[in-house]
This record gives sequence, C-alpha cells and structure tokens, in this order.
Amino acid sequence: MKNIKKIIVLGCGLVGKTIAIELCRDYNVTAADIDMERLKKVQQKNPLRIVKADLSDREKTKTLCRDFDLVISAVPGFMGFLTLEAVIEAGKDVVDISFFGEDPFELNELAIKNNVTAIVDCGVAPGMSNIILGYYNEQMKINSFECYVGGLPLNPKPPFNYRAPFSPSDVIEEYLRPARFVEDGKTVVKDPLSDSEIIDFGEAGKLEAFYTDGLRSLLKTMNIRNMKEKTLRFPGHIQIINLLKQAGFFDSKKIEVSGNKISPLELTSKILFSHWKLEEDEKDFTVLRLIISDDKKQIQFDLYDKHDTANNLSSMSRTTGYTCAAAARLVLENEFKRKGICPPEFIGREEKCYSFVMNYLKQKNINYIYSEKPIDVRD
Repeated sequence: MKNIKKIIVLGCGLVGKTIAIELCRDYNVTAADIDMERLKKVQQKNPLRIVKADLSDREKTKTLCRDFDLVISAVPGFMGFLTLEAVIEAGKDVVDISFFGEDPFELNELAIKNNVTAIVDCGVAPGMSNIILGYYNEQMKINSFECYVGGLPLNPKPPFNYRAPFSPSDVIEEYLRPARFVEDGKTVVKDPLSDSEIIDFGEAGKLEAFYTDGLRSLLKTMNIRNMKEKTLRFPGHIQIINLLKQAGFFDSKKIEVSGNKISPLELTSKILFSHWKLEEDEKDFTVLRLIISDDKKQIQFDLYDKHDTANNLSSMSRTTGYTCAAAARLVLENEFKRKGICPPEFIGREEKCYSFVMNYLKQKNINYIYSEKPIDVRD
C-alpha cells in the first residue's frame, strides 16, 4: 500500500483553508490554527485532521511540524519569518505564503544546512509572476519587466472601495514599506503609493496603479535592466490612504489617550479591519498583468479571475492557494528538489515544473492569457 504523505497547514484563514481542502483528497492533511471554531468549520465537509495551536510560539511550532513530510505556512505576515525559521530548524520542507517583510535569504544557509526546500512567496504576485518571469528569463534576454496586480471586491463599497482578501494588517504594512524597483540597472527606492496612474484592464475596468514593494526576491535573483511592480485599486482609494498617512493615522509611536497608551497605527488597523475584512459570502476578483520585453518582442500575460460561486471560494484564495498547492505537489513528488530558500522564479527556471504549475491552474479554470507583439524599433 502506498505511503500517503503528510502535510500540515499552519493557519486556516481564507487562503490556508483553501489549500488544506485542495490537498486533503490526495494527502494526509492536518490544519492548525488558534481558532478552533474556524478549524471545525473546515473539517465538517473535508477529510482532514485539525489541531488548535498557538503558532506564535516558535518551540511549539517546531514540535508540531516534526511528524510531517511538508509544512505550508499560511500565517499572517508579521508572524511569517519566525514561523519559517522554526519550520526550517525542525528540518521540514515548506511552502510559505505569509509574504513577510524580512529578507528570506537570511535563512538560506540554515535551510541548506538542514537539507530543507523552502519555497517562499508562492502566491499570485509575488508567486505566479515570479514563476512566469523565471521561465521566460531562460528563453529571452529580458530588458524590461512590469507587473500589475490587485485583489478587489466585485461590488465595491465607499469610502474605501476595497476589501482585503488576506490579512488587513498585511495590506497596511504593504502601504507603509518603501517601494523598490529597478531603473537602468540600478535599484531605486520610492515612497509607497507613489506614481499613480489609471490603466484600463478590460473586464476589470479602469484601475489605479501605484508603486508597492512587490519585486522582493527578484531584486536579488534577476539581472534585468528595468523592473517595476504596481498594486491595483479602484480609483480614489489611494487618495484616502494618503490622507490618513499624512494625518498621522499610521504612526507607530504610542500616544496617550484617556490614560491609555496606544499607537495610531494599532487603532487605525483595528478600525480598518472591520471596513476591509472580506466576508465569506462576499464576491471578489483578481487581476494581473505581466509585460516582459526584450529587444525584439513584448509578451504579455493577463489574468482576470472571479469568485468561485459553485464552491464559495474567493478568487484570491483560489489564485493564491492553488499556486501554493501546485508547488507543494512538486516538492512532495520530488519534482522540485532544490534545497535552501527558493523563491518562485526558481520553479519557473525548470521547464517541467513551469508546465506543471500552468496546467494545474488551467485545470482549476485559472487562466493566464498569453499575447505577443513585436517591438517597433526605428532608426
């Protein structure tokens, strides 16, 4: 009888539960979370085990992971780096979608020492954007890469016209972290939310694009002369966020209010959570556009994915979760064997792995539409 491999999914939120449900048909899956009610709800209709666990406790997390063949880290970003470190210390292969702010390559030596494959940032963008770029970087002499991505509600409600398909605190952190991009071969740093522009994305409509720090590992792994990443929102959203920033609502320094000390950022995060939380029955969509150019041609990938009504799955949980699940299968089936910290572009470098992920997503009706046009070079 075939030995069924065991997976533990750390974090059973919107995306974590989608990954657990997707993989439990073929593997022995355990979902771990601090919220027992959330775990029981996922277990009701799915053949998986559940365990209540405080995943902020590194030592307990290491112990928890020891009996599994693969770990999937779907914890919030502020917990991500330490959780990944704990999993690597436990000597377990891992696919991570926490999108933490720290540099994952700080854990590379530890991962290699412990013979661990640690795939990080394995979502949409970063994630599929990296996989696609990694593949074409082997085929072309790329001189320009542009990425535009957003997860948005199908029925936006003022004043923010936004819902966070993942942790709202991670969104705020994204809005505050300086944005890095590459211009003429040099890394340039700009304020996040800067250089906004309105772009027409067809079925998704006209959206506002602005700089965020989304290139991440590509700044180290790619030698491409020009690279930029912009996040997409409905027009007007960023104007409100910038007003809040300018007024000090995102300041981290604590102030005293009625004898209590609290930072404006903590208070704002708490308030925005109720405004931004994507409810389970709320419909969303994901939009992504990649533009990759060399001296002769420009290729483009477009994604427009909507909420899966039949299975009541948000678009962001599908597009992120299924990408992560595909990577997990590559590791479990020994198709992707590289050790150390592995950003998704390393998957894309291997043609067989690239094809597997693209076909896997296509079977889930997640379609990255390819187009190509020649570069018009005039003397």
